[in-house]
Amino acid sequence: MVRIIACTLCSLILLSSCNGNANQQQQPKNETAAVQTFAALLDSTQLIDDLAFLSSPALEGRLVGTEGNKKARNYIAARFDSLKLQKPDTSWFQPFPARQGKTGVNVIGMIKGTTYPDQYYVVSAHYDHLGKKGTDIYAGADDNASGSAALLAMAAYFTQHPPQHSIIFAAFDAEEGGLVGSKYFADHPAVDIKKILLNINMDMVSRNDKNEIYASGTFHYPFLQKYIDSIQTKTSVTVSTGHDDASKGASDDWTSQSDHYAFHLKNIPYIYFGVEDHPDYHHPSDTFEKVNKGFYYKVCNMIAETVLLTDRQVKLQ
Repeated sequence: MVRIIACTLCSLILLSSCNGNANQQQQPKNETAAVQTFAALLDSTQLIDDLAFLSSPALEGRLVGTEGNKKARNYIAARFDSLKLQKPDTSWFQPFPARQGKTGVNVIGMIKGTTYPDQYYVVSAHYDHLGKKGTDIYAGADDNASGSAALLAMAAYFTQHPPQHSIIFAAFDAEEGGLVGSKYFADHPAVDIKKILLNINMDMVSRNDKNEIYASGTFHYPFLQKYIDSIQTKTSVTVSTGHDDASKGASDDWTSQSDHYAFHLKNIPYIYFGVEDHPDYHHPSDTFEKVNKGFYYKVCNMIAETVLLTDRQVKLQ
């Protein structure tokens, strides 16, 4: 995220991590049994395996234009291919000119809708990060291997449960260098830009000590509030709104701080899911080991439910 201011894991390890983290967190007092038993949609083992790979030292922080970045995008494209997503053209890749003479590459896959195939949602996350500085690797586990792995998990789910609207899964590059990849996509969309109804963007979704994540964007698009209110009844994670009102100060306004901004500039409504900054934000210490895996899995399922909830609407507004 741009803000102002390697090995495969087994199911037993994931289960232990999720249960341990969940037990350590104090649950909200008003949480109901129905919320606590909320059904999981996503493959937990694959989700954590993808997160582990994308944040591994072998990728050296995934800086745009580096070999580690290339490994990340090839991994995402291979997962798209294994899921049999559709290519928007002849390739998964959308190259574009990035800063300092580098070439960035967005990775784009699609699932056609069963009822409204010519109306599109874009589910997005950036896969690049800050790279390597000296001997320090900026792994970017939360920022934003977490969103990229969530993107792959949702692509897998919707492959097995086809949506009513078409979904574009966009893994953007060069976000850390000024949201370059998403801006290029918005100016060179895979489909008619007028047919894109909504962007759901994920950037930093795996860590919060208060069991809280923000769904930002309702200040600009108040009609989205009802979806956030509805999704709160289906998760034990606290889903808060805010960080989208410029009158509260630039440091509190995330409107232009991640890839949803490119869609906002095109008057496309967005919901941006992300946690507030933590001490490891943009530091080498943002590693896989720091991820709260129980919280992360709950958040990913909640975002998938949000996509489902909005997909069932003929007209979002």
